[in-house]
Amino acid sequence: MHTTDVPGCLLQCKDAHCNRRRILSTARQKLRDDPHASLDSISKAAGVARRTLYGHFSSRRALIVALIQEAGDELRQAFAQARDPDADPIEAMTRMVLAAWEVGDHYGMLIALGRCHPGQDMIRATLAPIRAEAIATLGRGQREGVFADHLPAPLLAQALEALMLALAEENAACPWADPTGESAATAFLIAAGVAPQTAALQVGQVARKDRAAEVG
Repeated sequence: MHTTDVPGCLLQCKDAHCNRRRILSTARQKLRDDPHASLDSISKAAGVARRTLYGHFSSRRALIVALIQEAGDELRQAFAQARDPDADPIEAMTRMVLAAWEVGDHYGMLIALGRCHPGQDMIRATLAPIRAEAIATLGRGQREGVFADHLPAPLLAQALEALMLALAEENAACPWADPTGESAATAFLIAAGVAPQTAALQVGQVARKDRAAEVG
C-alpha cells in the first residue's frame, strides 16, 4: 500500500465507525419507542442511506442482535460496578435501580423488545441475571420485613420493572427531568413497600456515597 493511501483509508474507517455508532444509537432509541420500527425509519432517523445501514447490518435481526449484545455488555458493567456485597436489601435495590437508570436507553429498549418478541432467547438471556438478582433482593427484603409481601417476589419484581419502564419513558419525553434517577429510585422503593421518608433518605445516602467515591 502506498503511504498516500493511508490517510484516506483511516478516514474511511473512521467514517464507517461513526456511521455504525450513529445507526446503533438511533436504532436503540427508535426500538425503545416502537419495537416494530422499520429499517427504513431507522436509516432516515440516523441520516444514512439504506445501503449504508445494510453495509453494517445485513438484516433487522442482525441489527437487533448487535443492540442486544451492546446493551448486555453495558448493563452487566453497570450492575457490577453498583453491586455491594455488604449492602442491605434496600440499599442493594437502590443501587440496582440507579444502575438501570444510568443505562436507561439500553434497559428500556431491551424490555420493550422483550415484551414484543418474548421468544427472542437473547433478550431473555440478557435480562435474566438482572431479573434474578432483583427477585432475590426483593425476596430477601420481604423475609427481613423491609419490602411489602402482598405479592410473591417474582410478581413484585415484574410490577416494579413496569414502573421503571414507565418512568424512563416519561423522563425521555422530558416533562420532568430526572438525570440522576434519584426520583425514580425513591418511587421504586415506595412502590416496593418502603416508607417515603426512609426511601428518600436511602436514595440520598447512596447517591452521595457514589458521588464522593467518584470525586475521591
